[in-house]
Amino acid sequence: MLDAQYVHQLNKNVWYSGLNISFQDFICRHALTLTFEKDARVFLSGQRFNGMYAVLEGAVRLGYIDIHGKEAIAAIAEPIMWFGEISLVDQLPRSHDAICTKKSTLLHLPAQAIQQLLQQHPEFWFHIAQLTSQKLRYAFMELIALQTQSLSQRLAQRLLFILNGYGNHLEIEQHTIYISQEQLAQLMNCSRQSVNHELQQLEKMQVLRVAFKQIEILDLAQLHQIAHALPVHDV
Repeated sequence: MLDAQYVHQLNKNVWYSGLNISFQDFICRHALTLTFEKDARVFLSGQRFNGMYAVLEGAVRLGYIDIHGKEAIAAIAEPIMWFGEISLVDQLPRSHDAICTKKSTLLHLPAQAIQQLLQQHPEFWFHIAQLTSQKLRYAFMELIALQTQSLSQRLAQRLLFILNGYGNHLEIEQHTIYISQEQLAQLMNCSRQSVNHELQQLEKMQVLRVAFKQIEILDLAQLHQIAHALPVHDV
């Protein structure tokens, strides 16, 4: 049975907290708690589906490294974010890598347990669809932002995404983001110099404070205002 402290964490997750009690109980009884060291591979692109995961402690980088060693980062999963369900839905190999950025504790719901749950309760597919749609929504939001927003707006929006766990958190409790500027630049698909410049501007506005591999949000309301400001058009 899952430790009480982790159950408390799970209840702060939007998806898990909305599940029927019987589904929550099934997850707690069948899930495994696994510890991974920094840079450990949870799974790699091309591997078969072996279950779903949730970050309890630490962080997991979701992305891909091509044959030339160039890395693309789609998201950094932190407590309490679920990931790994896409291959369950499309029955295809893993579409990306999941690699721990620090020592991490993950909840692992094995494939066999998920299949058992789905066979006994086909209606659980609706909840899997919810989890997948949540990621799809944020992917579309980022795609639209690339085409319509300035870099400062995109940065503000991405910081809000991270704070909110890409829709996983019931509410924002943690106002410090542990991420390097290089990682943030990869998430934003721009140069580190550009990210550094925008962070400096936000720091001057006292919206945030930058330290080594971390960003503390000082004014959440203003960050939200910047992210959702209407674009300015030339006349």
